[in-house]
Amino acid sequence: MYDTGVTRECFQNLGLDSWIIELGSLLSERLSGSAHGDMGRWQAALEKLPPVDKTPLRIEKGAVVVGTEFLPGEVLSAIRDALLDLSPWRKGPFDVCGIEIDAEWRSNLKWNRLKSEIDLLDGRNVLDVGCGNGYYALRMRDAGARCVLGIDPTLTHIAQFLAICHFMLDEPVCLLPLRLQELPGNSSAFDTTFSMGVLYHQRSPVDHLRQLKGTLRQGGQLVIETLYVTAKNSYTCTTTDRYARMRNVWTLPTIAELMTWLRRTGFDDIEVVDQAVTTTDEQRSTKWMSFESLREALDPGDSTRTVEGWPAPRRVVLTATAL
Repeated sequence: MYDTGVTRECFQNLGLDSWIIELGSLLSERLSGSAHGDMGRWQAALEKLPPVDKTPLRIEKGAVVVGTEFLPGEVLSAIRDALLDLSPWRKGPFDVCGIEIDAEWRSNLKWNRLKSEIDLLDGRNVLDVGCGNGYYALRMRDAGARCVLGIDPTLTHIAQFLAICHFMLDEPVCLLPLRLQELPGNSSAFDTTFSMGVLYHQRSPVDHLRQLKGTLRQGGQLVIETLYVTAKNSYTCTTTDRYARMRNVWTLPTIAELMTWLRRTGFDDIEVVDQAVTTTDEQRSTKWMSFESLREALDPGDSTRTVEGWPAPRRVVLTATAL
């Protein structure tokens, strides 16, 4: 699955040629056949995708649209089966040759809430931390980004992105199976860095913010989205076991606490650009993600609480400038 040519071009576009050598062995190991028990299944799904004419990236009604329409029924059936083999699809929507991938998250709703509030992406080099299957990275490119590098350790997401690329003309968008702390040193190569839905999974959120700061040039913009708890004063909650049925949620800060963390880690011009309660209209089970979702994580008798008794998920998006 690892296309060294695309990765090399991405690093060169960012002026990070040394990363080709520094990350080469790690990427090869991460994408080897023995790296994950399902690697063979994902590879088989990608190999089942029939050859078709590639199309430019376009956005229609919030969906990332790729692929030629009006294909024969048997070809469309083969494409649908291969894409379903790559389930669960967490982020979307996508439209591939007229096949609608109705992902768990209607990610276009979040993008619509923040796209007019962030700095213009025209000509900017962008890092998308925790990029998932590349839905947001492709929206960033469509918004004018010069080059987008997405990193996410989940190999299913990388396979899904490669499936989308099978139908799309080449774009300067590259996704790699990496964690933020695995990037070589402070690169300061990016004009904009996104971290959406990542902070609350970190055992040390302040270290995460420091690492994000290290990716940005002076004056670059951070766009960060996270779960939070409501209160005007500054504090953070630490979960004892699970939050909304997730084991890997460590901290839930107030907005005031998050802003303090940002100031302490080298950011200024901090602004809250969106606050939203996550609803079962935005996150839900579908044919393309058939496992339990937000509905099952909420108290059936009180949708304002999780099944563990925590406040139901609220998410905040802030922007900040690197000093």
